[in-house]
Formats: sequence, structure tokens, C-alpha cells
Amino acid sequence: MDLKEIAEKIDLHQQNGMKMGKITNDYPELTVEEAYEIQRLTIQKNIERNDPLIGWKMGLTSKAKQISMNVEEPIYGRLTESMELNEPVLHVKNLIHPKVEPEFAFFINKELKGSNVKPRDVWAAAEGVYLALEVIDSRYENFKFTLPDVVADNASSTKFVLGTQVFSPAYTPWDKVKVTMLKNGEKVQSGYGNAVLNHPVHSVVELTKMINRDNLTIKPGMLVLVGGITEAVSVRAGDMLNVDYEGLDSLDLEVKE
Repeated sequence: MDLKEIAEKIDLHQQNGMKMGKITNDYPELTVEEAYEIQRLTIQKNIERNDPLIGWKMGLTSKAKQISMNVEEPIYGRLTESMELNEPVLHVKNLIHPKVEPEFAFFINKELKGSNVKPRDVWAAAEGVYLALEVIDSRYENFKFTLPDVVADNASSTKFVLGTQVFSPAYTPWDKVKVTMLKNGEKVQSGYGNAVLNHPVHSVVELTKMINRDNLTIKPGMLVLVGGITEAVSVRAGDMLNVDYEGLDSLDLEVKE
């Protein structure tokens, strides 16, 4: 099994919005550790194309999703500069089956590292919290995959957009924020911040511990998307999303071809 060759295949499909069969169809013995190495090699190709690493994202941060995937911890992916939308417009022409989920994004301005990180360390390192929408888009046919598959595919990372307002980390109890998603004027999802590992700060704690296994850290200036507050909502060209974060602000996302 050539991990570099697999990474090149995934990169090709990611860059061109092409469906692919599961990696585990050909390599059923693929481990999660090997999948993270494939993810790293794939993102290295982005970096070599002058698309630098700017942060991390967490996935499977709800207990229900962990149970459905038969795992006991979240997964993570990497964010690069080209993934951030400069305006709240998503073009789906080169995407396969895009879905959108509301999140919080922690902006970290002090390095977080090691296996003993505590919530207070995260609060001390977090300069601000943004409201965010993440677009996920698994490259696998029919959105079907195993845990190693989704990890290798960078945890389905595709695009994200941040709100224009940054909030002090102490501004509100982030676990109690109610989020309501409207698609084309109709309510499609709602949830609270505690859907993310009971409190979004725990997501950053877990990420720090997980990447520490590979001697990686959250560097100053990086963003962390902490995980979906509600289930992801499928979108297509012509859709309009409005997401209300009660007591804070709302985000819109226009979906175009």
C-alpha cells in the first residue's frame, strides 16, 4: 500500500470535484493512523501550491455521530487558505454533494500543545470566537465511507465562511447558544452549542491532544472549527441559507452554480 499514491489520487478528486470509490474497497486493512498520514500528504500538496495551512477542523463531535461511526473520539482535518470564502457565496459547480453546518471558530493566538491541555489553557490562548458555516463535501460516491476513508479525505473539508464580527471568548456561555438554520425561508435544523462535546471548548482541548500524538500543535494565528452544532443540510444552486445564532448575530449563505 503506497500512501503517497493514495494521497495523489485523493488530491486529484478533491481539486476537480470528482467522485471516487472508497479507499477501503481496495485497502480494507487501512488504519486510522495511515489515513491521517494520507491526509497530511494530501494537504502537503496544497501547501506546495502556495495554499498554506491556516488551521484545523473537528468532526464527529456529537455523541450520536460517534456512536453511528462506532468511534470513541472525534476526527480532525486541516484547513488551508483557499478553503475560506471571502464573501458569503458558495459556488457548487465543482462540488459533489455539498452540505452546510453551523459552527464556532476559535481564533488561537498562543500555541496550544501537549497531552495535558485544559479548558482554561484554551481560553487563555483564544483571542476571539467567530460564528462560522462549514461546507463539507465527501469525495466518496453516495456519501458512504468508513472512518479511515473520511479521515484520509481530510474529514470532508471543503469550504468555510466566518462572520464579520469577532466575539470575546468570555462574551457568552457558548454551550447555551441556540442556533436555527433556515433554507429558503423554512426552518430545517436547530441545536445548541452543547452539541459539540458538551461545550465547544472541549473540542479544542481534544484536538490539541489528538495532534500531539504526531508532535503537532495549534500555532498562533490558527483557526479551529470546533464541529457542527446541528446536522449538516444539503444545498444546491439557488438555495439561500440564513442561520441565526440567538443573541449574537446571523449568517447568510447564497448558493450559486
